[in-house]
Amino acid sequence: MYAQMVKSTGQAVKTRAEMSAEEGRFQDRIDAGEKIEPKDWMPEGYRRTLIRQIGQHAHSEIVGQLPEANWITRAPTLERKAILLAKVQDEAGHGLYLYCAAETLGVSRDELTEMLLDGRMKYSSIFNYPTLSWADMGAIGWLVDGAAIMNQVPLQRCSYGPYSRAMIRICKEESFHQRQGFDIMMKMAGGTAAQKRMAQDALDRFWYPALMMFGPSDGDSVHSAQSMAWKIKMNSNDELRQKFVDQTVPQAEFLGLEVPDPALCWNASRGAYDFSQPDWDEFFRVIAGDGPCNRERIAARRMAWEDGQWVRDGLMAHADKARAAAAGQEEAVA
Repeated sequence: MYAQMVKSTGQAVKTRAEMSAEEGRFQDRIDAGEKIEPKDWMPEGYRRTLIRQIGQHAHSEIVGQLPEANWITRAPTLERKAILLAKVQDEAGHGLYLYCAAETLGVSRDELTEMLLDGRMKYSSIFNYPTLSWADMGAIGWLVDGAAIMNQVPLQRCSYGPYSRAMIRICKEESFHQRQGFDIMMKMAGGTAAQKRMAQDALDRFWYPALMMFGPSDGDSVHSAQSMAWKIKMNSNDELRQKFVDQTVPQAEFLGLEVPDPALCWNASRGAYDFSQPDWDEFFRVIAGDGPCNRERIAARRMAWEDGQWVRDGLMAHADKARAAAAGQEEAVA
């Protein structure tokens, strides 16, 4: 299995001959489908890769609240408001699970946040696009959460135990989010002509950013080969992107909406859709910090971090006081 992975990706992955004895035993455990737990020995590269992936995933869940929270007070009905509020709360919980999973690797939540704010760690490019209408709430649920599910369901089989277990609950909740978004799009697409135009406009703007969520093409993906060899990642970017398109195009047709890709067509010989690639120059530009809302999103996270300093200080002071009291009791007993 490992040799097939190295050959199929064509990317630089350490061969068996280049591994130390410990690395070889570790890879044997991975290939056998065993879960790696926090106290187990692991290569430093494995730990760093997990911190990068889980940290970026956690940041994406937290930053992902911002485009939707913007619409909580403007939802068209009380029911929609309650549903959206619950969804945003779910995303906060997902971030919490993932930060906790990352902490088992020896990195603190404070360190992860500092890496986000100073640019050493990223979050999903999709959240750097603005939400201009209520239909965008539908597009985010349907397309963005749909792409997230496509990425995340395989992660339930990830080799790192805390990450794979966190994904079980996250994926269950994301499936509800995807249904909620599709329900909004169905109501909009089946409503007035103006509402259908709003739904189509939302699809037009979020289609290609959603395709970018799977990351660059396999040949340009720096980390994919090693991540797949370690089973931190279970599928290639292009494989997941194709699966997403094949699943989503029939849904758009059901809604009576048109995917904004003139080259889109069914390829009978492949049993899949041919489609246009996103603008990868735009993707890398957004990842580098030059998207429509990059500065706004980071500014919001920085403000929340700075405004919460007094809470963190108070918690640390309470913990120090509790430790000092416990130490005093131990001395008295001695």
